[in-house]
Amino acid sequence: MKQAFLVFLGGGFGSVMRYLISKPLNPLFHNFFLGTFLVNIVGCLLIGLVLGLSAKGNILSYNSTLFFATGFCGGFTTFSAFAFEKHSLLKNGDLLNFGIYMVASICFGVLAVIFGLWLAKQLG
Repeated sequence: MKQAFLVFLGGGFGSVMRYLISKPLNPLFHNFFLGTFLVNIVGCLLIGLVLGLSAKGNILSYNSTLFFATGFCGGFTTFSAFAFEKHSLLKNGDLLNFGIYMVASICFGVLAVIFGLWLAKQLG
């Protein structure tokens, strides 16, 4: 029960952070959701860092990993919002921004996870 509560707390905190970052940034560029993009990339970096530190052993406890990776990163990243926003670009026929956003999100997301894992190695 304690572990579920840690995930709940982390997820709530991550969701609030996502809202505070995305709300002011998403309207800045027409048809490019900058806030969602940045949250997803930072979330990928964080989950790579957290899971990398967790794999090292005594740096993060299992409960800390649950709080940060499952809870915070799960609440912070926005794949459902990402998918909905991409649907709206397709619906409006904006194939160029759809393609750019999809490729950039996936590529930068994977690179951010790899960088987070590398960064965790450097810290230990």
